[in-house]
Amino acid sequence: MLNAVEFQAKIQNGLIQIPDEYKQELGEGDDIKVIVLLNKKSSQKQDIIDELTENPIQVNGVLSREQIYNR
Repeated sequence: MLNAVEFQAKIQNGLIQIPDEYKQELGEGDDIKVIVLLNKKSSQKQDIIDELTENPIQVNGVLSREQIYNR
């Protein structure tokens, strides 16, 4: 049976430190499966059009040209 444990960590000297709260659950010599999800914010730059498509700006009614450019 697989039990999932999720935490965030920084790699230091090639090692991932397991938080103290999980050390008893993950015993010495246990067989584990590790999946690493790398969080690279700089390589995930998003195009402004893609960002606006995913997060549209909500406005009530129709805006005049002046109102659009004042935002």
